Amino acid sequence: MRPFRFLADVRSPTDNAGFIDRIAHAESAGYHGVAVPDHLMDQLSPVATMAAVAMVSSTLRISAFVLNNDLRHPAVLAQDLATIDVLSSGRLDVAIGAGWNQVEYDAIGLPFSPAPVRQARLTEAIAVLKGCFRGEEFAFAGDHYSISGYTAGPASHQRPHPPFFIGGGGKRTLTLAAAEADTVGLAPRIRGGKLEASSLTWDATVEKIGWVRAAAGDRFDHLEFNAYPSASSPLITDSLHRELAATADRIAAQTGVRLTERELEDSPHVFVGSVDRLVEKFERLRAELGISSFLVGEPGPLDAVVQRLSGH
Repeated sequence: MRPFRFLADVRSPTDNAGFIDRIAHAESAGYHGVAVPDHLMDQLSPVATMAAVAMVSSTLRISAFVLNNDLRHPAVLAQDLATIDVLSSGRLDVAIGAGWNQVEYDAIGLPFSPAPVRQARLTEAIAVLKGCFRGEEFAFAGDHYSISGYTAGPASHQRPHPPFFIGGGGKRTLTLAAAEADTVGLAPRIRGGKLEASSLTWDATVEKIGWVRAAAGDRFDHLEFNAYPSASSPLITDSLHRELAATADRIAAQTGVRLTERELEDSPHVFVGSVDRLVEKFERLRAELGISSFLVGEPGPLDAVVQRLSGH
């Protein structure tokens, strides 16, 4: 089995000293890496923050979770990311998605294309990124991007390119991840900007992994799977019943669908319980579903679990 890899979320605004303390905390607590979401809201910018992490840490992997392809031209993004990879001596992971939060698009007047168009644009962007990371003259002709007479640079430190993380909750995006990613993110499905409650369950996750297996072929055994909390904030507590009931209430209010407490306890997207129970849950997710990478929120709440499982 793959070793566990825990990622900490470092999006929250802070001053310089607080930021340095947060990164040092994640590094000393045994986190494998840190990640910054990519949203147009009150949070740190992902690209700038990743560069800062490169400067104040020596072991942490660095990524977004995940970059919205529609917010940046892939050739421009490639230069930014290759620079971070060089300055971090090869600690960058490229995590990218097609974009989903229409509210943000509307707020800045950015057209929100239908999902198939956004996903087609992402497919081309991945080809552009991988081409640019070589640091050589590069040309590309697609429906969404056209590049000619361009010598990309700098070349990435990791060759031929940094590892790619691509995630989603739908079959089309997971099929792309099966072909192009090193780590596949298993996300709940979003339809029309709304969470699909049933997509949070164990059974839905099994179905998603099946899509990846069918599309990946010989690549499947080399893929890493990631899951993250999306129904509630990670929490160590001895009041499991109360917390699961509150989570079920929140999901029902958002979606009109009430999941059972057992469905939530088993869900790869709910990290709530005692330290022992969460250790058992992560071990089960790895043993039975092959999920070994987890984003577990800001460093602090799940430190005891991370320390128990880091390196195992």
